[in-house]
Amino acid sequence: MTYAVIRTGGKQYRVAKDDVIAVERIPAENGAKINFDEVLLVGEEGKAPKIGAPVVAGAKVIGEVLDQAKGDKVDVIKFRRRKNYRRVKGHRQDQTWVKITNITTKQAAKKAAPKSGASTSASASASASGAGAGAASSAGKAA
Repeated sequence: MTYAVIRTGGKQYRVAKDDVIAVERIPAENGAKINFDEVLLVGEEGKAPKIGAPVVAGAKVIGEVLDQAKGDKVDVIKFRRRKNYRRVKGHRQDQTWVKITNITTKQAAKKAAPKSGASTSASASASASGAGAGAASSAGKAA
């Protein structure tokens, strides 16, 4: 089973196919398709996950809007003892219920290895000469 960690509305969610999640309000109609492009991690059971830096390249999570609703009520209470001061306010956050329909990852094309052996030896000699120059300069400073 493939799973992913997505970021939307300032929060992160671990999702799998056919999961239903409540996220911060997304302006979309019921039944509309939504693409979550900020995929932070993609994994599969029994395999090592792909971790993005900060996002996984080519990964996308697709969902369908089920409903626009309000979340549970949160009571905000202000109280000062012995001062007859009490204030109660309520707040209900707007939420969008989304069903995850698909998790896709596009594999990046692998670069072909250089065909000529000359370019490999030239880069190796350049790195060796660079290391030698660095060692000589540091030895000169020490003396």
